[in-house]
Amino acid sequence: MTIDSRNIHIYITKISDIIISVVSLSMSLWIYELLHGQYISLPDLLHIKINMINIISLFSKDVILIFSIFTCILTFLGRFVTQKFVGWVHRQNRKLRNILLIGWNKRAYDFTMRILEKPQLGYRIIGFLDVFSEKETNRRFDLYLECLGTLADFDYVIDHVGVDEVVVSLPIRSFYEHISYLIEHCETQGIEVHLLSNFFEMKIARSQIDEFDGIPVLTFKTNPISIWQSYVKRSFDLIVASMIMIPLAPIYLLAAILIKLLSPGGPIFFVQTRIGYNRHHFKMIKFRTMVPNAAQLQKRLENLNEAQGPVFKIKDDPRITPIGRFLRQTSIDELPQLFNVIKGDMSLVGPRPLPLRDVARFEESWLKRRFSVKPGITCLWQINGRSNSDFDAWIKQDLEYIDNWSFGLDLKILVKTIPSVFRGSGAY
Repeated sequence: MTIDSRNIHIYITKISDIIISVVSLSMSLWIYELLHGQYISLPDLLHIKINMINIISLFSKDVILIFSIFTCILTFLGRFVTQKFVGWVHRQNRKLRNILLIGWNKRAYDFTMRILEKPQLGYRIIGFLDVFSEKETNRRFDLYLECLGTLADFDYVIDHVGVDEVVVSLPIRSFYEHISYLIEHCETQGIEVHLLSNFFEMKIARSQIDEFDGIPVLTFKTNPISIWQSYVKRSFDLIVASMIMIPLAPIYLLAAILIKLLSPGGPIFFVQTRIGYNRHHFKMIKFRTMVPNAAQLQKRLENLNEAQGPVFKIKDDPRITPIGRFLRQTSIDELPQLFNVIKGDMSLVGPRPLPLRDVARFEESWLKRRFSVKPGITCLWQINGRSNSDFDAWIKQDLEYIDNWSFGLDLKILVKTIPSVFRGSGAY
């Protein structure tokens, strides 16, 4: 395998990381033994003797702390020096890979600007081929790039100009036959071909190349959570929900008893069909906080709806029982949803699941993007006022959560949910 401009940065980084680890461990052991009154000369440091003292030292808290500090500092310096060195090598036009552009348009222009702005990538664009003449082509953008001919000159350019990789920016529909020929010709000569995949002006979705059982596919997705991140999120949900179920058992029992005693004639739990991940239906569980015939009474109360948008909310809802109002203000009514989290229908953090009635009244399709992630018990809306926020602000916060998701954001929301629950702001 030859070390070219694409992987020289990776190789140097790996080598520097190995050196940094060895140096950090050596320095840590040296400082540890100096602190314990043992002098080690420089030759001894460079030729560390493996003995019982060194082995025991490896497990010392001091060594671990010193090693961590040295590793962080040296890794930062190593990456910085590596980046500067590789950038210098590329600026000297060494180890650059020559790229031939096929087609000159807005996509090709954006790609060229990205290459010119980041010389550390190690590429040099030698020119382009297009369906237009040189004069017509270069007049379309404020960037001069050598036109090596038209598409008919492709074979000649490949045979007489040093081309390492080919980047195609032609519209597939109009130039399918041309692109097919170019790819086949490059394949036979071992030249890499890249097809710019930004065929569509996507505002939110990200494109990526996947493989489906050996078949290459171009994927557009708006959900920022990768498959591995979803596994981590699911594992965290399962562990945390299972752990807090046991200490919450007395609260479950007390709530069930109070509902039976103070609100007789109905079940303990309120079970309702909600819209979940990718619009799948599931049964969401809550402690019952309303009279048994609340669903039938809602039709008579539609004209009293105080919420903006398709949702239904009344601050002083006459259907809510006295014990139910207490359960809502303390958010105890939401606790049974931990069963939904364990089952996998919900997550600890995510947009609140909506009833079928509310979703049926969505008039704009972009509102349904909130279904691209699992619904949750809490989210940005819960920590920023809950029912005090209007529908537009609610949806905006849901989409903000989806677009900026990270595991750290989930932890931040969970921590902020605790004081929000005690305040009881917007809980009704």
